[in-house]
Amino acid sequence: MDEFIEIISQLSHLMGQAEEQTREEYHKLHLTITQMHYLETINFMHNPNVTELATQLNLSKPSVKAVVDKLIEKDCIYKVRSDADRRSAHLHLTEKGKLIQQMHDKAHRNIAELFMNKLSEEEITELKELLMKVLKE
Repeated sequence: MDEFIEIISQLSHLMGQAEEQTREEYHKLHLTITQMHYLETINFMHNPNVTELATQLNLSKPSVKAVVDKLIEKDCIYKVRSDADRRSAHLHLTEKGKLIQQMHDKAHRNIAELFMNKLSEEEITELKELLMKVLKE
């Protein structure tokens, strides 16, 4: 068990290093980790409205709206009124927001490449299956 914990610790450290490089880039862009997480979630959800985003993040609408407003102010996202319900607006990434999201994805890609460069296709398939098993709720 101790050996397994040490492996998890080393893996966590490795992933933290990759994320830290990205954090430094966010800092240069005057973005917080929270704001980056919102961009990632908006991208993942394919243009949610504030209510959907709040539900996904398990946060209150007012707190989500405050961060959304900051991201609009920083030209990372914009709102588009819904054709179906004019009271609702969907959140979209601006070109700047998309570029920032791509930077974040690069950190994830770098970690994936580390595994792919050291494991066979069979091992990668097995690792994916094991990780999916752990991640399933």
